[in-house]
Amino acid sequence: MMSDPPEQDHQGDNQEDTSTESPSSLNQVWALHNFFVFLAPVILLPLPLLVDRPEAKCAYVIAIMAVYWTTEVIPIAVTSLIPIFLFPMMGLLTAKTVSGVYMNDTSMLFFGGLLLAVAIEVWDIHKRIALKVLMLVGSEPKWLLLGLMGVTWFLSMWISNTATTAMMIPIVQAILQQIKLTDTTNDDGNSTDPEMLELEPNDKSKSYEVTVIPDVNGGPNGELPPKYNDVLETDKKVTDAHHARMAKCMCLAIAYSANIGGIGSLTGTGPNLILKGQADIVFGEYNLTSPITFSTWMIYGLPLSFILVIILWVWMQIFFLRCKGFTTCRRKVEGRDRVAEVIASEYKKLGPVNFPQISVMVFFGILVVLWITRDLGGIGGWGQLFKSKFVSDSTPAIFMGLLLFIFPSAVPNVFCFRKRGDKSKPLIKPLLTWQSVHEKMPWTLYLLLGGGYALAKASSETGLSELVGTSLKVFQDLNPWLMLMILCYIITFLTEVTSNTAIATLMMPILSRLALSMQVNPLYFMFPAAITTSFAFMLPVATPPNAIVFSYGQVRVIDMVLAGFFMNIVSVPVLLLATATWGNAFFHFDQVQPEFLNLTTPITTVTPI
Repeated sequence: MMSDPPEQDHQGDNQEDTSTESPSSLNQVWALHNFFVFLAPVILLPLPLLVDRPEAKCAYVIAIMAVYWTTEVIPIAVTSLIPIFLFPMMGLLTAKTVSGVYMNDTSMLFFGGLLLAVAIEVWDIHKRIALKVLMLVGSEPKWLLLGLMGVTWFLSMWISNTATTAMMIPIVQAILQQIKLTDTTNDDGNSTDPEMLELEPNDKSKSYEVTVIPDVNGGPNGELPPKYNDVLETDKKVTDAHHARMAKCMCLAIAYSANIGGIGSLTGTGPNLILKGQADIVFGEYNLTSPITFSTWMIYGLPLSFILVIILWVWMQIFFLRCKGFTTCRRKVEGRDRVAEVIASEYKKLGPVNFPQISVMVFFGILVVLWITRDLGGIGGWGQLFKSKFVSDSTPAIFMGLLLFIFPSAVPNVFCFRKRGDKSKPLIKPLLTWQSVHEKMPWTLYLLLGGGYALAKASSETGLSELVGTSLKVFQDLNPWLMLMILCYIITFLTEVTSNTAIATLMMPILSRLALSMQVNPLYFMFPAAITTSFAFMLPVATPPNAIVFSYGQVRVIDMVLAGFFMNIVSVPVLLLATATWGNAFFHFDQVQPEFLNLTTPITTVTPI
């Protein structure tokens, strides 16, 4: 759940200052809501006091963080720092141990991938791709919608969902403005549509002789026939209603496509990386290698994401564009040439493809190839050229990211590359600067990931994980598929009011123990649950993309609720289908390895200092 931006808080303060009425008691209490942060530790204090055991102390810290993450009474990144001082103070872990788990291989993978994403944003490559695709799909409503969704879906697999939405929404607004302008021109009378000129189609003998009326006073005697006014007013209402539906459709489609696109790749969204990190911890406890890599993730997540975006495309047409036969809409976009001109004009402003854009795309392509080919699911890969378990997906990510700070953004004016007569000082500017990284990098997520790793470490060291695993054995007799469906629906609706990354961080350790207690693969519950956190379609506070499109004022909460409820309901069965078919065929979700069956004696390895 997102907090209100500071600007809104300041506006509220100004309104209260200018009001002649005294604020109510409720308003004054709410003004102190940040101080409620002290209530959770006090209310939960009996837990470690009455049960003086390490497991109870660890559960106390987890409960406090769960309350803070859920209510966001303080920023979630700040909440993630609590283990650094509480675990040492309570004698659970040393300060050195806790601090050491905040950055690991998964964090470096995320950092390296985002370096490429930042470079793509800096050089406007994402905008160029978006506009080029829109030029190709045309301005027919269904294809225009598909183009917008397809671009958003693809880009959100590689760059931040929030950044993708923030970039796409202005493009959508320009298109909607042109559609509105064209519709308004037609409503003023500058249309030769036969339906506009024939006032009484059922009685041809009483038709008015109207050709083209240039303005509201353009009738034969300076007045419009009464029935023409009725037709004009009715058509204007129809046009306004159609434009409103078009605006809602395109805006929501952008937000939903960004959420769905994050499922397609390992680095697409925070919960994916949280799953990766927690899976590494669980499998590492038993001296096993987690099967989740960049390439194996795409085998499971990419087809699922593609199916969901197609379902979303069909649903948006049916719900907002009022389409027949799933693809044919009742009304076409008028002045489609003008819409195409707007898109072409925006693309032309970008200028020709330049040297830095080509360079970044080459580096990006090389990185994706290296990610996919490092480990091809046990059948080979360049990772086998090195010592076993020595390289991971973070290795090429950081290497490619490093090259961005070295490779020039223009051909340097030195030696043979220097133009004749050029007396300027040689200057080499790299493709990426640290200032750009500092401004665009989502540093908050690193703290959130680190907080999750700290909780997992403490749970394992204190025996809380073992206690949870033993307690969850009561679910052994339940059907795993039924349990999975219930869990997915609970998380789907819980993530509407809670941060996706926060709920994933809290649920992953619990679900891994639940799976082991039911003697199934830990990924059986962890994988679908992590993906389910991206099914946040119903409320503006659910995800930043939802909040961005809502801030433009064209989408009401009820619009998002009605459209998103269907996607929430449908997405879970599609996820279960993916889990039961190609996901299970590759990851063997329904099988548990022998090492996992003995929950009380995990194999631990000593990490050299």
